[in-house]
Amino acid sequence: MARQFRFGRSPEPGRTRHPAVAIAMALPCAILLLLLFGGWEQLATQTKAVADLIGR
Repeated sequence: MARQFRFGRSPEPGRTRHPAVAIAMALPCAILLLLLFGGWEQLATQTKAVADLIGR
């Protein structure tokens, strides 16, 4: 009998997905949101602010 997996559940109870899988799922969505909402400028501003805080 074939195993049936429900959407959003890991294949085996007690096991987690590899972090690379999570990145592969989240990164395209994050890039799409940045492009749709013009987030590149905000990302640059926040990066500069953090760099200033740590003294670089």
